[in-house]
Amino acid sequence: MKTLKKTWPFHVMLLPAMIFLIIFSYIPMGGIVMAFQDYKPWLGIGGSEWVGLDNFRYLFEREDSVQVIWNTLFIAILKLVFNLIVPFLFAILLNEVRKTALQRGIQTLVYLPHFLSWVILGGILIDLLATGGLVNRALGFFGLGPYFFLGDNDWFRFTVIVSDIWKEFGYSTIIFLAALAGIDPSQYEAAEIDGATRLKQTLHITIPSLIPILMVVGTLALGNVLNAGFDQIFNLYNPLVYEKGDIIDTFVYRTAILNGEMGFGTAVGLFKSIISMVLILISYRLAYKWAGYRIF
Repeated sequence: MKTLKKTWPFHVMLLPAMIFLIIFSYIPMGGIVMAFQDYKPWLGIGGSEWVGLDNFRYLFEREDSVQVIWNTLFIAILKLVFNLIVPFLFAILLNEVRKTALQRGIQTLVYLPHFLSWVILGGILIDLLATGGLVNRALGFFGLGPYFFLGDNDWFRFTVIVSDIWKEFGYSTIIFLAALAGIDPSQYEAAEIDGATRLKQTLHITIPSLIPILMVVGTLALGNVLNAGFDQIFNLYNPLVYEKGDIIDTFVYRTAILNGEMGFGTAVGLFKSIISMVLILISYRLAYKWAGYRIF
């Protein structure tokens, strides 16, 4: 009680956030029961027929749902890998720029796409990547194309992954730049005295110093391996690329909201949430084991 008397203002400060969390995160969890029902909106949760695990069995029997899971893993894993490698390398290169004004200018330019929503970027990319768009016109000067970037299954995957890297790599670089700022300058001074070139300093000081934070970021990202980017896919895809571009989140949207299969859609969403929770727990354990990082 003595502690509470001192800290009650902080609890009051947290109260609005807790109310928001309960209303929008915990209360809706009651709808999970729909995953075990043949849910009919006009009957409600209380009146819909209980079907047990039939929705989950149906999930693995449908050919398109298995393909959707594979699409999600393929796109998400490639995004995860390249969204680690590209910011890591870019941070090292940017750190070598000696002119502060130039370095800050480059940072600002690469950060900007992160703050644009996929609704805006989706519209821009649809215009740029159309068969008569600017990109295909530019390729035409070299005798290439036109390519149907957003209408061909294989090109669509490539476009999704590359555009996501372009949007996020600048902002992700911040983590590695912060780690670079924490490296003891005396290490570089000692290496320079010993005759080490900039390349050798990078190979033997910079990269080893960044490996721990790279491992932390990589292991924590495992928890999002089933999040292939609903906002991006939803704003870019179309029926022509459902075969290789449809992911779990867009599949749930189409089956539950558009087709009215709410019980099945809830089962797919619950399946994804359980797998994601397990992956998050594993990633935190790996981060603690390999890099000494822990939050609980």
